Amino acid sequence: MLSTPDNTQYSCGTLFVVATPLGNLEDITFRAVRILNQVSLIAAEDTRHSKKLLSHYNIATPVISCHEHNEIKTAKKLVPILQQGKDIALITDAGTPCISDPGYRLVKEVLAHGTSVVPIPGCCAVTAGLSVAGLPTDRFLFAGFLPKKHTHQEQAIQALADQQATLIFYESPRRIRTLAGRLMTLLGDRQACLAREITKLHEECIRGPLSHIMAHLDAGTPPKGECTLFVAGAGEPEKLSRQELEALIQNRLAKGQESTSDMAREISGRYPVSKKQVYDTILSMKTLLKRENYEP
Repeated sequence: MLSTPDNTQYSCGTLFVVATPLGNLEDITFRAVRILNQVSLIAAEDTRHSKKLLSHYNIATPVISCHEHNEIKTAKKLVPILQQGKDIALITDAGTPCISDPGYRLVKEVLAHGTSVVPIPGCCAVTAGLSVAGLPTDRFLFAGFLPKKHTHQEQAIQALADQQATLIFYESPRRIRTLAGRLMTLLGDRQACLAREITKLHEECIRGPLSHIMAHLDAGTPPKGECTLFVAGAGEPEKLSRQELEALIQNRLAKGQESTSDMAREISGRYPVSKKQVYDTILSMKTLLKRENYEP
């Protein structure tokens, strides 16, 4: 049984969520190597893949499979082991477990039994790529893998259209060009960065508008390696003067039977002006129009 960061001792073992290299085997912390050596068992997404890393660092700890399709079943096996006071490490093929990788359901199951879960931080494609993307980093939204089905993917993208944070997507090499094109169609030709093969020999970052990234990608030959796409968020909403607000409302009123509430909600959602202000302005303009059209 290992100690947690505050040296608290638990009667049960600890599940350590261990980040591993994205590609370059040197990108692992001393602490991660020590933990992987000392735990009783390692739960790995792909045991064959992980043994390359473990062999490189002469780690002989037993390994068990824990992937997307057996995670819940494996969790049932691992909880009793932890309850016996033995420690377990969770790793995935690359990067930090649970970040669009297996692990969440195992962590949830372990926590439900009151067992300690401790992170061993390290590599993550999200933060590694964002740090060199050349896009704002003060706010970002990790969207992970979007739905594969065309209509569902479009709906997911449209839901992100007004987000001002930098958007981050994971996608397979075979579908990355399609995703970039769909984003350009729905969000406009925003600034972006495609990070491919991060930390590996053929690492590449393509920066520029989405159209530039589309042109760089060969339609017939998908790029090799894992892809992370960073896209600039929406700009600040356009500000409206009172005259501009009144002109906008006047045009909307002239077009037809839109309710006051619906118009106020739509305009306030699109521009940085409160719904109450829009609502009151609409009522005032409707009253004014009735007076102007009134014939005694």
